[in-house]
Amino acid sequence: MEYDLLGHPPDAPTLRLDHERFAYAGKFVMSDTGKAVVCDPTERGEQVDDRGALVGATSFSPDRGADRGARIRYVTVREDRRGEGVGPRLLRFTADRLGGRFDAVAVAVNNPIAYEACYRAGFVWTGAETGMAELLLRYEPGGARAERYRAGFELFEERTLPDHQRGVLERNADTAPPEPVDRPQKA
Repeated sequence: MEYDLLGHPPDAPTLRLDHERFAYAGKFVMSDTGKAVVCDPTERGEQVDDRGALVGATSFSPDRGADRGARIRYVTVREDRRGEGVGPRLLRFTADRLGGRFDAVAVAVNNPIAYEACYRAGFVWTGAETGMAELLLRYEPGGARAERYRAGFELFEERTLPDHQRGVLERNADTAPPEPVDRPQKA
């Protein structure tokens, strides 16, 4: 897999993703958010330059709620590649790259699948929620993880969730947070 940060706002590139294969495809057309991508050089298909098939993307911008902070706005992984750890590795890559330019990197999640993926990427729940019932997480790959991990799941347990999301809660009922994924390197 090849990871790359394509650009920062306000002059970031746009990506035209197939809305049937990528969630939030329309959010990547805007140039006011930065983009990071992961491509598989062994595949052909929807491509970014000559890097191989696009497998996932993140968009980010300065965080309006935090001075010198960045917020990862959207994460998408191609439907046929979900469950392979692509999302957590792409999140970690993006957060690492943004950490050199910003003092803090945050992401907000609204479901337990995204919550678990962010923890695998090295994010930790701050204890705060956004006004849209999202849990706010901050990138701290070496941070105090265990105490906050269960507390976030407890909030999701109170919500009405689809079965596949409820399954994530059940699988994590009595477990410690997952260890962060390895840090991917830029190609």
